[in-house]
Amino acid sequence: MAQVAVKDVIKKYGSLQVIHGVSIDISDGEFVVLVGPSGCGKSTLLRMIAGLESISGGTVSIGARVVNDVLPKDRDIAMVFQNYALYPHKNVADNMGFPLKLKGAPKSEIEAKVKKAADILDLGKLLDRYPKQLSGGQRQRVAMGRAIVRDPQVFLFDEPLSNLDAKLRVTMRVEIKELHQRLKTTTIYVTHDQIEAMTMADKIVVMRDGLVEQIGAPLDLYDEPANVFVAGFIGSPSMNFVRGKLAAVNGETAFVSDNGTVLPVPVGTPLREAPVVYGIRPEHIEHHDAGLAATISVLEPTGSETQIFAHIGGDPLNAVVKDRIALKPGETIALRIHRERVHLFDKKSGQRI
Repeated sequence: MAQVAVKDVIKKYGSLQVIHGVSIDISDGEFVVLVGPSGCGKSTLLRMIAGLESISGGTVSIGARVVNDVLPKDRDIAMVFQNYALYPHKNVADNMGFPLKLKGAPKSEIEAKVKKAADILDLGKLLDRYPKQLSGGQRQRVAMGRAIVRDPQVFLFDEPLSNLDAKLRVTMRVEIKELHQRLKTTTIYVTHDQIEAMTMADKIVVMRDGLVEQIGAPLDLYDEPANVFVAGFIGSPSMNFVRGKLAAVNGETAFVSDNGTVLPVPVGTPLREAPVVYGIRPEHIEHHDAGLAATISVLEPTGSETQIFAHIGGDPLNAVVKDRIALKPGETIALRIHRERVHLFDKKSGQRI
């Protein structure tokens, strides 16, 4: 195992710069997730760590060694791709043992390491099968097994669950996390799915347009997002945002939207002249008789909870409540905002106030 240090890394394709001086410190044994929308640079950064993309500037270190000019096969890393990349003419055992065969490892060593990886991933009964005889989840476990047998310092995962159905994604998410807890190998995982990031990571790196927006533990990013982008990206359903300003209402500070809607803010919030963005997560709005009158647009019952799309004045708000709501679109419901969970951002910069 090893720590990974990405320092001031830049990536250019000709005159086009796609990674802008990214720096990330990854501790030995840590599970770090790079997350962000398509095109943010997360997979490009992962490929630079793997040695599959050249580095235009800055350094990447694995352990105490700068690996900028080290070939991928000599970096002591193992990568799991989105498309599994299994050899269709080789059975499971041969697919898993192939990296060791390329290194010239003795047959007895290959068999022992393949058996150990198969036991970890519950693939023992499938070693004689070929990829076409496996389910998507089984193929992904074989790809993970091929990485495990190399006993690398660092695991790299590039959106490994993207091709799986929703139920299998949840299962594989748990398996990958359990695998990390068992092996304790430094892991860097790329995904665009913030639920994967929240549930799997020790540390999340949120990226946008080749820049790092925020680095932190999952719940730190959820509770204290650095800016509007992180606040909207982390959390599902997404945070509600309303534009307006802070003003004195009935002797205390409140938020007044551009449409004139008055919403509560945390006690003790100071007044400021600059316009603000008001943020509140749907799960921090409850159905309560003492709440604000809202007009229902759409109700989405899921059994355990109900998602409410409504308007307070001219401003849309999305709430998620545990109640089963016996109302119809167009009717009025009382919604109470948990004022202590309100987030305020500077409108111009987008930064948290």
